[in-house]
Amino acid sequence: MNQISQKLSIKEKIGYSLGDLAANLVFQTLMTYLAYFYTDIYGLSPTDSSIIMLIVGLIAAFIFNPIIGVLADRTSTKWGKFRPWILVTAIPLGCVALLAFSTPNFSYHGKVIYAVITYTFLLLFYASNNLPYSALSGVITGDMKERNSMSSYRFVAVMFAQFFVQVFMLGIIKSAGNGDKAVGIEKVMTVLAIVGTIMLLITFLTTKERIIPKPEQKSSIKEDLSDLVKNKPWLIMLSLTTLVFITLAMKGGSYVYYFENYVNKEELALFIQPILDTLSSIGLNHFGNDPVAAGFGLFNAGGIIFMIVGITLSKNLADKYGKRNVFGTFLFISTLFILAFYFFPAGDIPMIFISQILHGFFYGITIPILWAMIADVADYSEWLNNRRATAIIFSAMMVGLKAGLSIGGSLTTLLLGSFDYVPNSAVQTDTAINGIKLLVSVFPSIPFLVGCGLLCFYKIDKKMEVQIESDLKERRN
Repeated sequence: MNQISQKLSIKEKIGYSLGDLAANLVFQTLMTYLAYFYTDIYGLSPTDSSIIMLIVGLIAAFIFNPIIGVLADRTSTKWGKFRPWILVTAIPLGCVALLAFSTPNFSYHGKVIYAVITYTFLLLFYASNNLPYSALSGVITGDMKERNSMSSYRFVAVMFAQFFVQVFMLGIIKSAGNGDKAVGIEKVMTVLAIVGTIMLLITFLTTKERIIPKPEQKSSIKEDLSDLVKNKPWLIMLSLTTLVFITLAMKGGSYVYYFENYVNKEELALFIQPILDTLSSIGLNHFGNDPVAAGFGLFNAGGIIFMIVGITLSKNLADKYGKRNVFGTFLFISTLFILAFYFFPAGDIPMIFISQILHGFFYGITIPILWAMIADVADYSEWLNNRRATAIIFSAMMVGLKAGLSIGGSLTTLLLGSFDYVPNSAVQTDTAINGIKLLVSVFPSIPFLVGCGLLCFYKIDKKMEVQIESDLKERRN
């Protein structure tokens, strides 16, 4: 492998992080609004929405991602293996993201077909862009501390994307469409598509691939797949990633229903008014006049701000105690504050906000570590087999992400339907309200807790991290 400096400039770390900011303008919108868009804006039934999200999502997870992983590992250009994929898919990803959230005037059957086609292409281009982008983090540097640092930059960028989507986007959609959410979301997605495309191009221009396998380390697809099956840490990370994103999709997609149908609007308006007045006094008037949209935005803002605080602590904790131990500990603590939502009365707005803030802080510590652990698994595979197959290793993350997003989003709409939820109804039944409460608390807690248990079988601890890094440096020299 090429032995050049493994240190990264701040410019390169920022440039790399912009790629995830762009991808998350799409991903966070899918996670937060896709179910709501299909049921309450586009006009599909909860059952049809659930089927589309599940089937298309699983096809993307288990077919698109492995194929892209195999192809990316076998790409060879003057720009490297993975950067060309970011360049080629930047514009198509932006275009199809806009189409997926458009509302053409078709018959109901036509709408279903349109949703299937656009969602399929969106997930295809997302995989073709984001899987090579993620794999790029495994070849930019082999230095574990630099990798942890880059992950922190990257996920601060993710939080900025999440902040916009979850804090401001619902209010902007309603405002941009003058109350017509279909028009509003098309306008917003147009801007996001343009901005995201530019950011991905910057990522391509500012990054460099430093870990380049020697020709004699090339392997067949059969060898790569054989390595994966024998790689227990990879299998655990595949399962863990799926579980994490089931939770994120379920609770993330359910909060908007929670605020529109359960939270007491009068108490919410009273609670947030002093906050809005304070923000207005310093020129921040971006939450709109709708108390639900404003409250939903501020609720997410509190969680995201403290996630960013948690992210800033992540690197030092991971360096000192090891990724596995830090990830498992804080994932468990964050789950307790998800469970708490089931017990809050509709008018107990302070506790709802406090629980979100504490969940955000403790979960934030885990966010960069998950992706850094996947890079460690790629190193473990090279250390064990003396062959490096970065993209197919990272396909675990993408398979888990897509499968989790699909299962979590599908469960959200499926369970809403089973609890007799009626889209756009001013009054929901007690059964529907209880279902919405379960969807933001008990149900999403289960995958997180199972994930904590899986980490007991993940053997790449702090001691092994150091050994792998040292042995690979010696080989590369």
